[in-house]
Amino acid sequence: MPDLTDLGFRVGHWTDAAARTGCTAILCPEGTVASAEVRGGAPASRELEVLDPQRTVSTVDAVLLTGGSAFGLAAADGVMRYCEEHRRGVPTPGGKVPIVPALALFDLAVGDPSVRPGPQEGYAACLDAEAGSLATGPIGAGTGASTGHWRGPDGMRPGAVGAAAFTAGNLVVAALVVVNAFGEIDTDGNGLMAAAADVGPQGIYPAPPFTNTTIGFLATNARLDKIGCLILAQGAHDGLSRAIVPPHTRFDGDAFVAASAGEVAADVDTVRMLGAAAVQRAILETKRTSVL
Repeated sequence: MPDLTDLGFRVGHWTDAAARTGCTAILCPEGTVASAEVRGGAPASRELEVLDPQRTVSTVDAVLLTGGSAFGLAAADGVMRYCEEHRRGVPTPGGKVPIVPALALFDLAVGDPSVRPGPQEGYAACLDAEAGSLATGPIGAGTGASTGHWRGPDGMRPGAVGAAAFTAGNLVVAALVVVNAFGEIDTDGNGLMAAAADVGPQGIYPAPPFTNTTIGFLATNARLDKIGCLILAQGAHDGLSRAIVPPHTRFDGDAFVAASAGEVAADVDTVRMLGAAAVQRAILETKRTSVL
């Protein structure tokens, strides 16, 4: 089965297993078009506004997924430095300016909160991406991730980075997802109804705000403009809602960046369906790989 690397993307991680945090850099092929969609109630992000189809810039150079909550967004500085060194970016009168959207998750409460991904760590993740392979599991941005918070401390389980792809002829849509959800992973498709029956009058376990998030990236070799990429990012959330129970809570910052780096002619609704399926499978995959 293909993955992001087969589409020309390179993925690298920086991991601090002791501090239980890390970051993941995705280096994009030249000319990659992208957009994004945020649906969770507590996002932490950088440079997402430029991905709106109404904005002038249409291409991105890299994407960062990171732990460390909003502090971890500083790791994007290191990714920008790497891109600048490789002459990537939007041409301006003052030189090329790399476009690096970044999404962060909250892992400060599970390890050493004084250790957060920063510019040096973001740069290291880019260097790791040069190897050209795709690693998943409790690494990079998924090092300190966890799930099942809605059931309270006894329901918590490790999260991870997961990857999956779906194809239709020459069309490929591949996803990379970091699961740090307030909800739990639904493995049989009945999780939402079972959870609703389980809740009872006490409601779900009260959680502090801003402490969860599922973030991710998906890409296709279909030829899409920014509007098509936005539709693909919206479909990613459909996949999330089929794999996590409950999804998109006020405690989550669920967000996806979706990108096009190819010339395959494809109907955008087909691309969206494959993307939703890839995200769902990638999330399910994290349940298998969260403990290595």
